[in-house]
Amino acid sequence: MNSWLWQIENKEFLKKTVERCKKQKIILPKFTEMKNPETISKKIQDKLPKVDMQETDPLNLFRINWQNDSVTGKIGGINFLEIPKEITGVKARIIGLVGKFFPTGAHKVGASYGCLVPYLITGKFNPEYHKAVWPSTGNYCRGGVFNSRLLSVHGVAILPEEMSKERFNWLKDMGAEIYATPGCESNVKEIYDKCHELESKSDEYVIFNQFDQFGNTIWHYTVTGSTIEKLFNQIKKENQRVSGYVSATGSAGTIGAGDYLREVFPQIKIVASEALQCPTLLMNGYGAHRIEGIGDKHIPWIHNVKNTDCVAAINDEDPLRILRLFNEPTGQEWMRKNGVKEKVISKLPWLGVSSISNMLSSIKLAKYYEMNENDIIFTIFTDSKEMYNSRLEEMNQEWGKYSDRQSEVDWTSVIKKQTIDYFSELNYYDKKRIHNLKYFTWVEQQGKSVEELNAQWYDENYWEEKFAIVPVWDKLIDDFNKQVGLTK
Repeated sequence: MNSWLWQIENKEFLKKTVERCKKQKIILPKFTEMKNPETISKKIQDKLPKVDMQETDPLNLFRINWQNDSVTGKIGGINFLEIPKEITGVKARIIGLVGKFFPTGAHKVGASYGCLVPYLITGKFNPEYHKAVWPSTGNYCRGGVFNSRLLSVHGVAILPEEMSKERFNWLKDMGAEIYATPGCESNVKEIYDKCHELESKSDEYVIFNQFDQFGNTIWHYTVTGSTIEKLFNQIKKENQRVSGYVSATGSAGTIGAGDYLREVFPQIKIVASEALQCPTLLMNGYGAHRIEGIGDKHIPWIHNVKNTDCVAAINDEDPLRILRLFNEPTGQEWMRKNGVKEKVISKLPWLGVSSISNMLSSIKLAKYYEMNENDIIFTIFTDSKEMYNSRLEEMNQEWGKYSDRQSEVDWTSVIKKQTIDYFSELNYYDKKRIHNLKYFTWVEQQGKSVEELNAQWYDENYWEEKFAIVPVWDKLIDDFNKQVGLTK
């Protein structure tokens, strides 16, 4: 475990990185500053309103948090949206953290920061030679390329060729080196194969694999988990409790916030959401699906499966139909007529396809456990409809113009009648069955050790040690910023 301590590995690389940051006027935020952005220095906070949130300005590193005020440009309150019972049809409160107000418009920019920065501050990465490779099924490579650009690092994006054209256009605009791999959302092995191909060509490619980089889940444990705790304390009413946390599995970074929440709210139910067309956790299944950004057909190395209580599988057509309901003018008007308030309707475009899938999984959770007004379910609204305008156009062409009648059909059949089918409560051996699937991907294919695989399941300190690294990283970031010399 000594390598996990992240001691300085190459002083010459570290020196080059310091000089690069000094030249580019880059200051690195600490994990505690992303967790509590109000603690960011006043000097930096005063500069933020002058910088557009999507601009490739190093100051935007200090916007990698859940508290960006999109109106003033300042650090503000937590960005969240509660989906009312007029939409969900359940008594439990369903509340999502909103990723739209991160740089890039998605929270994955945080996960990529959590992976890249430990390499920079320990001299494990030479910015003058190495290329940062971001294997992804959607938003992670966008976040990685954005952070690479901010930190003046060459960024490489790898993602399936069937992802939305908005993602590819954005990456091209950012000047990324792009590789489109065969298949769709669930074709993750093809992404790994491309990584191995690049590594075999040159040692200049450094792979920041979100599926096995613990910086991903550590960022969410530290930042997302604590943000949900703060939000609960702000919005809770008498007798209300945190009853659930729902996250698509994807790279298993976001669901890592559940490890934090379990410590604070021991009775919480942590739910992993996936596509019914590729039910890997639910029934060791495989297949292709259209819920972009969640990945499947394997269990990520960084997923603490022992801490997952339930699995919910969502038909991939359902989020697409609700994407239309939430964004087509006819659908919005139908919701107005049925009691949904304008202030909610205006914010529903904050939900992209995987966000809607998380909402539907939250409804399943509420119905399965027969939750009431005292139960609060938290989830993540990863990105917004801005990444899916082309999907809306495609549906209009293939399915016809959206109508009032179709609005009622979609809400009734997808939301109101969302059932507890394909929802499974996991017992000890269910969890172990899922955990054991890691062997085939990570030990047989990717070179991980059986000893560490077993430690993830049997060693009670394994995950605690991973999450305990944050104070070490923050100290290294402090030391690094002092060497850069811009914080005085």
